Amino acid sequence: MGNLPRRRRLRSGALVRDPLLPALLDLRGLRPHGGGAHHPPLGPPGAASPVSVRGLAGLAVFVAALLVPALGSRFYTFLANDVIIWALFATSLNLLVGYTGLVSFGHAAYFGVGAYVTGILMKKLAVPFVLAWPAAGVVGAACALVFGFFCVRLTRIYFAMLTLAFAQIVWAICFKWNELTGGEQGMPEIPYPDFGWIERIGASVPLLGGWRTAEYFYFLCTVLVAASLWALHRIVTSPFGRMLTTIRENAERAEFIGVNVQRYELAAFVLAGTFAGLAGGLFGIFNRGVFPDFAYWTKSSEVLIMTLLGGMGTFFGPSIGALVLILLNQQIVSYTEYWPLVLGTVLVVLLFGFPGGLAGAVGALSGRLLRRVRSA
Repeated sequence: MGNLPRRRRLRSGALVRDPLLPALLDLRGLRPHGGGAHHPPLGPPGAASPVSVRGLAGLAVFVAALLVPALGSRFYTFLANDVIIWALFATSLNLLVGYTGLVSFGHAAYFGVGAYVTGILMKKLAVPFVLAWPAAGVVGAACALVFGFFCVRLTRIYFAMLTLAFAQIVWAICFKWNELTGGEQGMPEIPYPDFGWIERIGASVPLLGGWRTAEYFYFLCTVLVAASLWALHRIVTSPFGRMLTTIRENAERAEFIGVNVQRYELAAFVLAGTFAGLAGGLFGIFNRGVFPDFAYWTKSSEVLIMTLLGGMGTFFGPSIGALVLILLNQQIVSYTEYWPLVLGTVLVVLLFGFPGGLAGAVGALSGRLLRRVRSA
C-alpha cells in the first residue's frame, strides 16, 4: 500500500489538524498509537474472512436470482423482478438513513423522477434504453443536488420535513403537468427495451425458446441491479463511506477535526438520489407504465419500512426487508380483505422483536453458530 506521507514527522496534535489522516490510517490498517490489536485473530491463517464470505453469499444470491425463470412460473419471475428493483431503491435510501444518519421522508421523489424520465424518453422520444436509463440516474442526481443543497442545512425533524415537502412538490408536478407527464392518468404502455437480436438467439436455445420479452427484461434488471448494488457496496466500504459513518456517529466531532460535514452529507444525498432514479427507471418499464403515485409520500414510507425492517446500516438489510415485505404483502392480501391491519400488526411485531432488523438478527445468529463451531 506504500508508506504514509511524512509519517515520521507526525506529532501528537497532527491527528486533529489533518482531517484526512483518520481515513488514511483506516485505509492502511494502521493505528495512530502504534500498538497492536487488542483481540486475537478471528480464525486460523488462510480462513475465509467475513468480507469474502459476504462476497460469496452475494454471488450465490445473484446466481439464484438468474435461475428464477428456470422455475417455469412467470409469477415467480414477476415477483422476483419486483423484489430486486425495490432492493435497489431501499439500499439507496440506506445510504442516507443507515450510513449517514439522515432520515428522508421524500426519497420517492427521485424514484418518481427516474421513472418519468425513462418513460418520457422511451415512449415519447423513442430514445433507446441504453441512453434513457442512465438519464434517469443523472436527472435524479440533479434533483437531489438542488433539494439537498437546502436540506443538509437543517437537522433532524426539520431535515425530514423539508425532504417530504420537496417530494410533494415533485408529486404535484407529475400530477398536474398533463402535456409532459400525462397528469392523473400517468403514462401507460412504456415499451420494453429492444431485445430483438437476443430473442432471435434465444429462439435457437431449447431452454430459452418459450421466453417472452418480460423474461429477458428480468435478466437485464438482475444484471443492472447487481452492478448498482456492487457500486453502492464499494461506496460504503471506501474511506468516503467510513467518513459518512463517522458523521452519523458524531457529526460535531467530525466537524471539529476539519471535516466539511455538509459537503459529505450533500454528496451522500446526491448518490442516494442517483441510485433511486435508476431504480425508478427500471420500475417504470417493469410496471409497463409511470404514474404520479411513484413520487407520492406513501412510496417513501414503504421504502423506509423496508430499510427499517431489514436493518439500517447493514448493506444487505434493505434487500432482505424488500423481500420480506413484498412476500408478506402477497400472502396476506390473498387471505383477508383486512390486509392493511394484519400487515401493520406483523410489521410492528417484527420491528419490536428485532430492533437491529432482520439482517442484524441473522448476523447475531450466524455469529453464535460460528463461535460454537470454533469452540468445538
